[in-house]
Amino acid sequence: KYTKFSIYYYWINSLDQKTFISRRLENVAIPSGEENKTAALSYNYRIMRLENTSPTGTYYCDVKWNDIQKMGKGVFVLARDTGYINTSYGWEILITLTVLLAVLSITATALLLWKRKVLCPRRNQPNILRQKVETQLPSASPPPPPVYD
Repeated sequence: KYTKFSIYYYWINSLDQKTFISRRLENVAIPSGEENKTAALSYNYRIMRLENTSPTGTYYCDVKWNDIQKMGKGVFVLARDTGYINTSYGWEILITLTVLLAVLSITATALLLWKRKVLCPRRNQPNILRQKVETQLPSASPPPPPVYD
């Protein structure tokens, strides 16, 4: 009784208008030993653009046996004129992050070198400081601590 059935394909647009697409008749043979068991069968259908209409909408299929009708859940399809464009920003993010880290690294190195020149005396300056300390009169305050690299 349930081996012969029809599959109806249709779609409903945004105005809730139902448009019939196609009908398919099926006659499924039941293998021996599989009688009185529930079976699930998959059927693929390729959507072709209908003339003078937008293909955007929800597509459905109905299966009809003699006295039973079952409706599918539907699949929403959004169609655009330009087609689908993959918006993956993986490479852009990676390059941007690399450039940003390189700029920060160069800036930090430059600041460290600049601070070193400002804070640290040159090699011959400790001798000058030592000479100044030796020429000063002894006082109660201790001499300034030496500056090391």
